[in-house]
Amino acid sequence: MHHPIAVFDAGIGSYAIVAEIHKQLPDQDILYFADRASFPYGNKGQDELLEVMQRTLRFLESYAPSAIVVASNAPSIMVLDSIRKYSATPLFGVYPPVNEALTISRSGKVGIMGVRSLIESAPLQRFVTQHASRPHDVALINASPMVELVEDGTFLFEVEKTQEAVHAFIDNILHQYPDIDTLTLSSTHLPWLRSFFEAACPSCRFLDSAESVIAGLGSGVRGTGRIQGLVTESEAHDVETLRRMLKQFGVEIPLEVVEL
Repeated sequence: MHHPIAVFDAGIGSYAIVAEIHKQLPDQDILYFADRASFPYGNKGQDELLEVMQRTLRFLESYAPSAIVVASNAPSIMVLDSIRKYSATPLFGVYPPVNEALTISRSGKVGIMGVRSLIESAPLQRFVTQHASRPHDVALINASPMVELVEDGTFLFEVEKTQEAVHAFIDNILHQYPDIDTLTLSSTHLPWLRSFFEAACPSCRFLDSAESVIAGLGSGVRGTGRIQGLVTESEAHDVETLRRMLKQFGVEIPLEVVEL
C-alpha cells in the first residue's frame, strides 16, 4: 500500500468512515484496523486508553501511513492530545458536534450519546464547556448498551430485538430529559443504528460526529484505491462475526488477523 490513511476503532464502528473516505478519495489506499480484542474502549479508563493508543500507533506506523484517524470519540477526547507527541504522523480524531446540535435544536436542549468512559470523563465535561455556549443545556448520556448491539451484530441479525432495545433506550432518555430534541451519535458505532433511533423518536435530530473528519484529510495521497482490513480478535468478538457483518453490507475486503 502507498502511504495509506489508517482508520481504526475497537471494532466495526470505524468502517463507516472508511467507506466515506473511499467515496471522497477513490484513489487513496486505506488501512482499516478493527481492534476487536480491545473492545470496548468505553470500559477503559484514561490510563488504559492511553496505553492502547500508544500500542496501536506503533503498529499502524509500520505501514508508513500518510495520516491516522482515531475513529472513536472516547480516545479522541480523552487521550488524543496526549498521544500526539508519540507520533510523527498527522492524527485526526472525531468529536461530538455540540455547537451544531445547539444551533439546530428547537428547544435548546441537546444530548451527547457516547460510551460510558467518555460520558463520565472530565475531558468531555471540559470539551462541552469549551465548545458549547450553553453547557448546562447539554446532557451526557451513556450509550454503551447501544454500542454492544452493533459490535455483536445484533442490529443486523436480530432487527426486532434491536428496535425494541433502542425504543426502550430512547424512551428512558426522553423521560429524564423531556425537552431534548437533538442528540449526537458520539461513538462511531452509533450511526449504524441511526434508522432505529429515528424510528424510536421521529421528532428528534441525530447528528453523526464523524462527518467533519473527511474534510480535514484534504486531497490524500494517490494510490490504487485499495482497502486492506486488519483485525484483532477475542473469544467474544471474532473475525468471522466481523466478516459476516461486512458481507451483510455488501462489503468484501481482505481481512488479516493480527496480534498487537
